[in-house]
Amino acid sequence: MSDILQPEGWAKPSGYANGIAARGRLVFVAGQIGWNPETCEIETDDFAAQTFIALRNVIAVLREAGAGPEHVTRMTWYITDKTAYLAARRDIGRAWREVMGRHYPAMAAVVVSALIEDRARIEIEATAVVPE
Repeated sequence: MSDILQPEGWAKPSGYANGIAARGRLVFVAGQIGWNPETCEIETDDFAAQTFIALRNVIAVLREAGAGPEHVTRMTWYITDKTAYLAARRDIGRAWREVMGRHYPAMAAVVVSALIEDRARIEIEATAVVPE
C-alpha cells in the first residue's frame, strides 16, 4: 500500500505524483527500452510505440517479482528528443493507460543526447514496492 504525497497548496500534477510513501519489498527495474525482449531488436522508430513497448517491458520484469503497475512508486524516463516526446504526448497517454491504468508514480523525465541502443528513443527505469 502506498500514499500519494501532495503538499498543501501545490497544483495537482498531471500524469505523475510529486511523491509516494510505501512499505514493503523493494523491486528495482533496470532501464527498459522499446524493443522486442526476445530478439533484442527495435521494430519501430515511432516514439509513442517505443514508449508502449518499454512500459510493457517494465511490467514484464515487475511480474517476475509478483508486482504490477499499481506497485510502481517511481520512474525515470530518459528521452532522446523532447520535441518528439511533446508531439506524442496524447499517444503516450493512451499507451500509459493501457499498460499502467490510472496509477501515477513519482516521475522524472530527462532529455539525453543518446541511449546505448542507437534506435532507442526512450528508456524507462522503475522502482516498485510490493506490500509484505
